[in-house]
Formats: sequence, C-alpha cells, structure tokens
Amino acid sequence: MTRLARLRRSFLELFPERHLYVRSGGQMKGYVLTSKTQMIAAAGVSAAALWMGVCSAAMLVNVLSAGSGDREIARTQAKYERWIADRQARLNSAVAELNAGGGSNTALAANIEKRHAALAMLLTDMKTTPGAAAALTPVINRAISSNDSNPAHIVAAVGASQEQLLDAADTFAKSRADRLRLAFRLAGLTPGEYMPKGGALGGPLIESKDPRALAAVLDVDEGFADRIQHAASDMNEAHALEQAAHTLPFAKPTPEASDRSSNFGVRVDPFTGRPAFHSGEDFSGSRMEAIHATAPGVVSFTGARNGYGNTVEVDHGRGLKTRYAHLAAISVTVGQQVAVGQRLGGMGSTGRSTGTHLHYEVWLNGRAMNPDRFLKAGDYVQQAE
Repeated sequence: MTRLARLRRSFLELFPERHLYVRSGGQMKGYVLTSKTQMIAAAGVSAAALWMGVCSAAMLVNVLSAGSGDREIARTQAKYERWIADRQARLNSAVAELNAGGGSNTALAANIEKRHAALAMLLTDMKTTPGAAAALTPVINRAISSNDSNPAHIVAAVGASQEQLLDAADTFAKSRADRLRLAFRLAGLTPGEYMPKGGALGGPLIESKDPRALAAVLDVDEGFADRIQHAASDMNEAHALEQAAHTLPFAKPTPEASDRSSNFGVRVDPFTGRPAFHSGEDFSGSRMEAIHATAPGVVSFTGARNGYGNTVEVDHGRGLKTRYAHLAAISVTVGQQVAVGQRLGGMGSTGRSTGTHLHYEVWLNGRAMNPDRFLKAGDYVQQAE
C-alpha cells in the first residue's frame, strides 16, 4: 500500500492539475485539466504511438522480406538471361566464322542455334519456379565456364550443354510434377480432377499436342521438340497442381509443437469404454492456443454442436469442408472469408471432451476423410516447393 501511495504521488507530481484559459469574443473561459484527465490523454497518446510503431515495424519487415524474394528472383532471371545471351553471342560468332571459312559444320551450327531458341523459351517458363535455380544452376555454370575459342569446338560445346540442360530441366519438371501428383493421391484425391478443364494448361510450348507440329513451329528436329514439349507439359502440370494445392486443407491446424492425442478411425470411446468410430484427429495443447484455418475458404458455421461444443466449419469448395471443435473461443463469423493460417479461435474443452484439445475433421462430398493423409500431403507439397 505504501508503494502504491508513492506511485500515486509520483503521477500527481507528473500530472498536476492545470487550468486553461481561453479568451474569445471578449469573454474569458476557463477549463480545468485534472490529473486523471491528463493521465488518460497521455495513456491514449502512448498507446497510439506504440501501435504506430508496431505497424511501421511490421510493414518494414514485410517490405524487406518481399524485397529479398524479389532480389532472389531477379538474380535467377539475370543468370538465365546471361547464359542465354552468352550462348547466343558465341553461336553467332561461331556461325559467322564457319560461314566465312566455308566450313562443313555450318548446317550443324544453324541447327544448334534453332535449338537454343527453343531451349530459351523453356528456361523463360521455368525461371520463376521454386527450386529451378538450384537444379539448373550447376549445369549453367559448367556451360559458361567453357573458354574454347575454336568455332567448331564452340558449336559442339553448346550442343552438348544444350543436351545437359534439357536433361536437367526435364528431370526437374518430371520430379516436381510426380511429387505433387503423389501428394494428391496420398490425400485420397485424384490429380486429374484438379487440372484445368479440357487439359488447357497454357504456355506456347505445349499448345500443340503433335511434336511434329511443334518441331515445325520451332524449326528444330522432332526428337528435340518432343523433349522440350514433355518438359514444358510436366512443368505446366506441376504449376496447375501447385495452385490447386494452395486451395486444399494441407496446412496444420495447430502449432508444430502440438501433439496428436487421438487418430482417425475406430478407437475406445473415453466415456463409454467401448469401440467407436472417431471421425477426426485430436491435437492436445494449452487453453486458448491458436487454431488456424488449414486452407482458404468461407466460414459456413460457428456455434455449439451436439458433442462438439464450440465449433467452426469452413467450406473450401470442390466439396471439401473442415471442422474445428471443442473451442474455448471463436474468432470468426459465418460468411467470413478466411485465408490459410488465419486464426479461427482458441483451443478449449467444450462439448463432449475430457480435456483441452482440438478435434479436427476433413470432409469430402459428405464423407469424413482421414486428416492425417492431408497433413502428410501438405508435407510433400512443401518439399516440392
């Protein structure tokens, strides 16, 4: 009590009662600023300053992180463009020297030059793909390191580096597409159902389904055109599946540290002691621990459900719905758009519950799915990225 009294006296000394006099129109008006009023005003100004500081810091962090990502993309793009420009310049020089000398390698050089243009189109499509830089940079560096000045040797070296780079691009594209297809199948989904209708993936290299037609358009041999088209098709399919994956409940509903206390399927009911079907997964944690949306969607239900307690349901489209039950608090409303990772509420023990935990369900076309399969699929998608 003595300390509180001292603190009160300190505040009164800092904010003594003040009198403000305002003269207007020949009249004098007086205002009394009490210590309490001054303290409230000072607290409001301090809170506003703190809020502005936090917001400014958050904006600065976002700008710096975005700038770092943009710089990385720009460096990758510049590296590809330097490689393309360097190969093109050396090819032009070699072709010119071979033409001047009437060499027999002129036709070969011209064919490699046309291949180079087709390969440049593929690299342009792949340059912003996550992981492409790590997969292709070693091959590009080996190609750039060649310093032979003999025109015939330059043509041969460029041809060999083209083959190596195309193999690396094809392997990377196929591996990326296969991993994403596996992620969808692991979740019990059919990848083809999440591809654009009619198979229209876009991209100039796969508009024609006939390699002979593409070879004619690119003016290269049919075998090379077929390999270019195959790599472009895999990469475009990977892009389409990756975009679809970002709309599916592949994220985790609780922080990484949360433990799974009960799995999907038949288990012993903690209340009856008899076997019963458990339509979701349980995650243990502390009271009011944040519960996050596992995919973007629209909140379709909030409130109490029989046995579930306080519940939030999110509709993700395509027949997919997620349910978050036993919450202590709900942070969203029906009809609200939510993003992946957005807080839906706090973990609790409402409804038919023996302790603080989250009961999480995934539904597809009215049928309960195993949430663990979706979480494992999310891990595969992250590895693909």
